[in-house]
Amino acid sequence: MRSLRSLPVRVAVAGLTATLALTACGGPSAPQPGDAAGGASGGTSSTVPDTSALLSAVSKDDALASKVPAELTSAGVLKVGSYVQSAPNNFYAADGSTVIGSDHDLITAVAAKLGLRTEYQNQDFGALITSLQSSRVDVTIAAMNDTAERQKAVDFVDYLTSGITIMVKKGNPAGITGPDTLCGKKIAVVTGTSQQEFAEKTSTGCQAGGKPALAITVTDSDSQNQTQLRTGRIEAIVNDLPSAVYISKTTQNGEAFEVVPGDVIDGAPYGIGVNKTKPQLRDAIAGALDALIKDGTYGKILDAWGITSGSLSKATVNGGK
Repeated sequence: MRSLRSLPVRVAVAGLTATLALTACGGPSAPQPGDAAGGASGGTSSTVPDTSALLSAVSKDDALASKVPAELTSAGVLKVGSYVQSAPNNFYAADGSTVIGSDHDLITAVAAKLGLRTEYQNQDFGALITSLQSSRVDVTIAAMNDTAERQKAVDFVDYLTSGITIMVKKGNPAGITGPDTLCGKKIAVVTGTSQQEFAEKTSTGCQAGGKPALAITVTDSDSQNQTQLRTGRIEAIVNDLPSAVYISKTTQNGEAFEVVPGDVIDGAPYGIGVNKTKPQLRDAIAGALDALIKDGTYGKILDAWGITSGSLSKATVNGGK
């Protein structure tokens, strides 16, 4: 969701759309990602997978748990900072208070492997790193890309690969076919994200080539951007691929939005953020994630949310470029 650094991995939109269709097809209703989503934790809506049994089956690994800092072990809680407005990564269930999503499930499983339970704090995306540095939270997980620039502030344990894509109104009335057709278009991005950086960089390139700049609207949430796109105030949203595909498949029964076909832009790894002064916690999280990859839990969580195309074969610390 949040980087401009390229990796060799390129994820096709069509492939992820097909995968999501398998997990989200059918059913009488669909959630509005970014607002409330159908089903409580564990999910009762056809668009929200039931992962409760999968998560409850995760058992503590005593060897890994012994590496967790004593203050966390004593409290028994891992405080998680996240941006809970980004389906399918982190968003609210129909009750408006229960956090669900692929990121939520992964960090819940990691914590369980370490003998901890999670305690979520919903924050603006741009405040997450500061919150981590000030120890308001122990970790962050919010589809945040691990980049060399961010590594100067925090450490990352990489857990997924994604990238940027473009979402438009159903039928694509603006005729946007890729980044090279954004010049002069009205688009929206969430503040503090790599999508904002990408939009600004693209706009500068348009002007350098003698074309009109992008008209960029910067907001605090994906849901605000969706409202603007539905009402025609903007012509496209630049978002991360999993969110864009999930939103387009589930909002108004798939009749509100669509993703512009093509490969993802600037693929990069998502990372669990950890304070640089806590390498012991960072390494314990990496070990727990590796254990979940090896026992198959990691793959099952990604499969449930339709994002297996972004899976990694091992946990990597600060692997972003």
